[in-house]
Amino acid sequence: MKTKVAIIGTVGLPAKYGGFETLAAHLVEELSDQYDFTVYCSSKKYSKEERSDEWNGAKLKYLPLEANGIQSIPYDTLSILHALFTSDVLLVLGVAGAWLLPFVKLLTNKKIIISIDGIEWKRDKWPLAAKLYLWWAEKLAVRFSHIDISDNESIQDYTSLRYKTISRVIEYGADHTKVNLAPSFQHIESYPFLAEKYAVKVCRIEPENHVHTILKVFSELPDRKLVLVGNWNNSQYGKDLKAQYSKFENINLLDPIYNQETIDLIRGNASLYIHGHSAGGTNPSLVEAMFLGLPIISNGVSYNRTTTEHQAFYFSNEKELKNIIATLTDQDLKNCAGQMKKIAERRYTWKKIAKKYSNLIEETFTSKQKTKVYPLISELDKDILEKYNVGHLKNVKLFNESNKIA
Repeated sequence: MKTKVAIIGTVGLPAKYGGFETLAAHLVEELSDQYDFTVYCSSKKYSKEERSDEWNGAKLKYLPLEANGIQSIPYDTLSILHALFTSDVLLVLGVAGAWLLPFVKLLTNKKIIISIDGIEWKRDKWPLAAKLYLWWAEKLAVRFSHIDISDNESIQDYTSLRYKTISRVIEYGADHTKVNLAPSFQHIESYPFLAEKYAVKVCRIEPENHVHTILKVFSELPDRKLVLVGNWNNSQYGKDLKAQYSKFENINLLDPIYNQETIDLIRGNASLYIHGHSAGGTNPSLVEAMFLGLPIISNGVSYNRTTTEHQAFYFSNEKELKNIIATLTDQDLKNCAGQMKKIAERRYTWKKIAKKYSNLIEETFTSKQKTKVYPLISELDKDILEKYNVGHLKNVKLFNESNKIA
C-alpha cells in the first residue's frame, strides 16, 4: 500500500503561479508511482471549468481561500486539518500554518516535513504584525516538524545557528525549461525585442527583488535593452514603477507570462539575466536562467552566491550594477554562461530533487529525533569527559561554527 502524502501550502495544480507550485507538479510527476499524493488548491485561482478531481494521479482538494497573503494562515490551517484524516505524511511548503504543528506533533502520529521557504519574516513586503507572526511561525515549524528543509546552504546555516538543529538542503529543479528556442517571424512580431540584444529579469514585483534598482540603472543606459516580466498591477509599488519606467524606449515591461514555451523563448534568447532578489533562498527563476545557459548578474547576498557557487557577477547597489553592465565583455558573458549551465545540470534537475524528497519521506518513519548542531559527545556528562585527558574532547564546536551569513 502506498504511503499517503499531502502537499500543503501551494496555490495548486496544474502549476501556474510560482516555485512551490512547480515543485509540487514535479514531485507528483516523478513520485506518483511510489506515493499517493493529495494536493491542496485555492479555488480562487482556478475557475470551475479548470478544476478537476485529480492531476497526473494526485488527488486535488479545493479550498475557497487565497493561498498567499494573510489568507494563507487559514488556508494552510484548513489544509493541515483535512490532511490529518487522509494522509500519513504532511509536506508543508511555507510556515503560515505552523501554529498548528505542535498539536499535530504531540497528538497524532502524522509525520511532518516542512520547507520554511527562505527567511520569510525578513521580507520588506510584510507589515510588522505579519513579520512577528512569521518569525514565531518559523520557530514552531522547525521545532515541531520531524524534518525541516532549507532550499539553500545559507538558509541551513541560519536555522542551525538559531535553532541548533540541522535542516536538510533541497533546492529546486530547472530542467523543465525549454532551451534553444529560436524565435519565429510571428514571435518577433509579438515581441520585437527578440530580434535584438537584451537583458531579462522575471520576478514578482516586490521591493526585496530590487526591481527599482534595476530599472533605475537601465533608465540611465539607453543603449542597453531590458525586458522585465512581472505582476505590475498587484501592488502600488509595481503600479508606480510601471508608470515611471514604461516611457523608456529601451525598457520593456511585460505582465506575467504563464506559458512555459513563451517565457523560455523570452529568457532563452536574452544575452544576460539580472537577478535582484535579496531575500529567500534558492530562487526558481535564478536556477531556471542558469539551466538556460544565461550569464548572471545577481544581487550579492549569500543565498544567491551559494546558488551560483560564486561563479556569477554580483552587485549590492545601483553603482555596482551599472559598472558591471558597462564593463563586462562578450568573453566574460560567455564564460559565465558556461559555468551557470554546468552548475545547473549538476545540481538542479527534478529527478535529483524528487529523489531527495523521497528519501526524506522514508526517513520520517525511522528517525527518532532531529540532528543537532553539536555532536552527541557534547551530551555526555562533563565529569565523564574530564576522565579522558584528550584535547579534542574539550573543545566541542558547532558543525558550522566558522560559517557566516551575509
